[in-house]
Amino acid sequence: MTGGAGYIGSHASKALARAGYKPVVLDNFERGHRWAVKWGPLVQADLRIKEDLCRAFERWRPSAVIHFAAYAYVAESTVRPLDYYDNNVGGTAKLLSACAAFDCRNFVFSSSCATYGIPDFLPLTEDHAQRPVNPYGHSKLVVEQMLKHAEAAHGIRHVALRYFNAAGADPEGELGEMHDPETHLVPLILFAAMGRRPSVQIFGSDYPTSDGSCIRGYRR
Repeated sequence: MTGGAGYIGSHASKALARAGYKPVVLDNFERGHRWAVKWGPLVQADLRIKEDLCRAFERWRPSAVIHFAAYAYVAESTVRPLDYYDNNVGGTAKLLSACAAFDCRNFVFSSSCATYGIPDFLPLTEDHAQRPVNPYGHSKLVVEQMLKHAEAAHGIRHVALRYFNAAGADPEGELGEMHDPETHLVPLILFAAMGRRPSVQIFGSDYPTSDGSCIRGYRR
């Protein structure tokens, strides 16, 4: 599990362990947290270093890869686009090459709603046109396209999860969200309610709503 020391990856690791699997976490800790790796072996490695990946695949021989590792800040991607393509696209290309070399043919990709861009209608459906408007979203779309080619050429079956904002803590209190800097809406609202920040900034004032601000929908 790449990026298994991150927010979503650590929750997935716990769920997999509870279901009887052995989640092997691969993370370079650039943005993940060591304390979040509790339910399986840890490999400290970087996706962009081929030798790191080959050693990990040789040691553990995974039956599947769940790929969470990525840079994921939309605003940052607009000022550091080449870093996003290097990490998100280049790192995934090396990961898929390792999958092909070690005959790992099951791949779950953490994609993003950012691949859709500005929607033509709401609510979005899965087959909505994908027109990303920032480098982060485009890097995710490029990987989705890469996965289709990898499946055709190497038989690597895949699924891409295009989720929206994920939020919340582990019901048992063992895991939670921790980003630095924090840019996600729900944590920022909670920080304001706790007095850890003075306010929450709302962007946009010309939406067709009662007060002109944007409306976001969340489901459990």
